[in-house]
Amino acid sequence: MPETGDLTRDHMDLEDTQVTRRYFKKWEAITGHLARVAGQMEAEGTLSRDDVAVLARYIIALGHSFRALANKYHMSGRIVGSGKLTFDREESGFPVHAELLQMAADAAQAEVHLKGLPTVQSLKDQMVREIVGELKVPLERQYALSQRLYYEELLKGSLFWPQMHPDTVWLGNLSEGRDPRRRYLLHWASYDSTVNLPTIYLLEVEDTGRTALPKDEKRWPEVQGHLMAQGMAGLKLVTIASGFDRDFADLHPKRLRRFHVGPMYSHAYTHQSGPLREVLAEARAPEGEDWALAWTVEDLKSERVEQEKSGWFGTVERQIFALDPFAGRGVDTGATSTERAVILPERPFQVLAEKTPPGFREVRKFVVGKGGRVLSYR
Repeated sequence: MPETGDLTRDHMDLEDTQVTRRYFKKWEAITGHLARVAGQMEAEGTLSRDDVAVLARYIIALGHSFRALANKYHMSGRIVGSGKLTFDREESGFPVHAELLQMAADAAQAEVHLKGLPTVQSLKDQMVREIVGELKVPLERQYALSQRLYYEELLKGSLFWPQMHPDTVWLGNLSEGRDPRRRYLLHWASYDSTVNLPTIYLLEVEDTGRTALPKDEKRWPEVQGHLMAQGMAGLKLVTIASGFDRDFADLHPKRLRRFHVGPMYSHAYTHQSGPLREVLAEARAPEGEDWALAWTVEDLKSERVEQEKSGWFGTVERQIFALDPFAGRGVDTGATSTERAVILPERPFQVLAEKTPPGFREVRKFVVGKGGRVLSYR
């Protein structure tokens, strides 16, 4: 079991109201750009419409979670007991895993909290009376309003939680008749507690079971439990896919992708070392444009199928996965391919293009221009 000190020594509390608000303002912009990057990848054929729809769902959920946290800590540092956001300043730039755990616990009791809080309109009326009648800043009312908006956001749902349980998208049938071979896109996500980063999984499977997977009361809960147990960034894709192939004889994994969202580098907030730190420092970009977000996609594809004996008379399919042909010369990734990208505003990109630091030549660049337009460079 890792030492708690090792996990928390890189964490930092944001105790100043303005700093906290700028942090979440930055995230509001970044999550908006992520949807445009996914759209760009759909336009070029890297992602399908179904892929983008699924990714958009998680990105929107991530945005909702950040908005909820922004409300929770809106008055941080201005009033006693208003709390302070803890984020990972060394490794990820994201809020720490414990923040999302606490948010999930708060969501379960949101209705109770809202019953004890005045309505938004009532709080606004009270603030006006304090400002006009008593000539004072209504800090307590502002804090109560921020907490009301926080719990209301939790009650709306559709947030990114520490665990996002598996769901299905039907992709069609490969064969019809009495024994249809159905295709599904299974997807799930997690907020990794060791690196404080969201990770999204997309698994394409063919189903030869008697009952369609989402309606199968026996297999579907087992599949959900199995996949959630595999939602750890440290596991190789080939380990996850091979285990799934072995444990479910009538489900055939054909393609597994894992999207790592982050780390986020910011000259104002994070302490990462390496070329991007130098790029952001040299760019001297204005507030809101001093960031870069890593975006990594691991992809594992089934290369062929082999038949394997099962019991006395039966056979089962076994997937043979294609692994990166260059893995023998370097790190064994356990994937067919890995594409690394970085999303960043124009000004840091100009510095990055001039410096061309080692290791970034093969990294794809998504550059956010004026008006939020996203351009792609290799």
